[in-house]
Amino acid sequence: MSTPTILAVDDEAFFRFLLERHLTEAGFSPLSAADGVQALSILEQHQVDLVLSDLVMPEMDGLKLIEAMRKRHPGVPIIVVTAHGSVESAVEAMRRGAYDYLEKPYNPEDLRMTIQRALDYHHMVRENEQIKGLLTERFTFQSIVTENPQMKQMLELASRVAAARKTTVALYGESGSGKEVLARAIHFAGKGLPADFVAVNCAAIPEHLMESELFGHVRGAFTGADRDREGKFSLARNGTILLDEIGDMPLSLQAKLLRVLQERVFERIGSNSPVPLNCRVIVATNKSLAELVAAGRFREDLYHRVNVFPLSIPPLCERKEDIPLLCEHILAQLRQHLGKQLPGISPKAMEAMLNYRWPGNVRELRNCLERAAILTDGGPIPLPHLGIGAASSEATPAAEAPGLVSYRLSLAPEELSLDALTTLILTQTLERCGGNKSKAAQLLKVNRKAFYRS
Repeated sequence: MSTPTILAVDDEAFFRFLLERHLTEAGFSPLSAADGVQALSILEQHQVDLVLSDLVMPEMDGLKLIEAMRKRHPGVPIIVVTAHGSVESAVEAMRRGAYDYLEKPYNPEDLRMTIQRALDYHHMVRENEQIKGLLTERFTFQSIVTENPQMKQMLELASRVAAARKTTVALYGESGSGKEVLARAIHFAGKGLPADFVAVNCAAIPEHLMESELFGHVRGAFTGADRDREGKFSLARNGTILLDEIGDMPLSLQAKLLRVLQERVFERIGSNSPVPLNCRVIVATNKSLAELVAAGRFREDLYHRVNVFPLSIPPLCERKEDIPLLCEHILAQLRQHLGKQLPGISPKAMEAMLNYRWPGNVRELRNCLERAAILTDGGPIPLPHLGIGAASSEATPAAEAPGLVSYRLSLAPEELSLDALTTLILTQTLERCGGNKSKAAQLLKVNRKAFYRS
């Protein structure tokens, strides 16, 4: 790492000399200025990591220098070092943006430690800003590439609801279609910070732990609760909580979630103190909540509470025009990640991708391309590297009309029966729809529960 450059600003020549000596002994590279005006000129000409400034100076005093730096050099921390110290001047300097405050005469070791703390703090702030910038760039509506009219309309609606932080959003879509990516885009469009987005997979948490996971608990609330614990709703304060796979949430907890969304408060287990709900709530599911309500597996009142602003992400098989765009978008990321040129995809490989039904949606497409990119040594990605050759031969024909489905009869004559044919039709239709029961039921115009009975 390069030696940090510290600018010492003081109207007394002897004190500037003393500061420069102490800075050199502490391992820093010193510069000096006699007043604020000269300091701003040096800041324009040199890369300065931190400024040490007196308060009382001619031309431009320390407080005015702080204000000017906040406008012109906001990334450079400033520490006030002055013999004219008082509680009032310290408070005013900190209020205007100074990192810290030292009085003359100072201890050289205290000065060194204060400078190092300031440098470390601002380095961490810069790193966080870079991370936030990278995440914000990745999870924006602009980063979701599409030419599909239905997808564009959905993104337009999502951008509108992003500003309404108290409105509950319901995301519907098959597994791998990008529900969490869309949720993060809504979060960042609403000026959310990366750390304030909390995702909870309701299908992955055991039922007896879910309430504590969501709302937290206090010490002694139950056996094993040896300390207070914040829940996901607390961690998402001022941000966004995504309740993924909400259709798998137990009915007992659905009632508690309903109250939280209605009252905008929650309580940690073992506590009677209400905690305000101060976050955006987004729910996501790959199931039809309306069908779950009809089957008695999801509360109707909760359904109406979470379905305030529904957004449906069409599966990849219904927006084939997006596949070339998505391929180039993903390959651009892989070029940077793998350090390869990856000129593109061969015509045969692209034809196979356009004919493949992509049951895993965009997630499967990304994984497929990453594997192919690793295997490819140069030139366009060939069909064998994609690993979808066998699957693509069973893809649903693009021009096939709904309801006009052909079936492979795999039953011997003696096995033919109404029940056997029904099971065969249900099974092969489900295969064609990539395991999506709702889509298969819609295609056959039957109740989704038929696939559980077969």
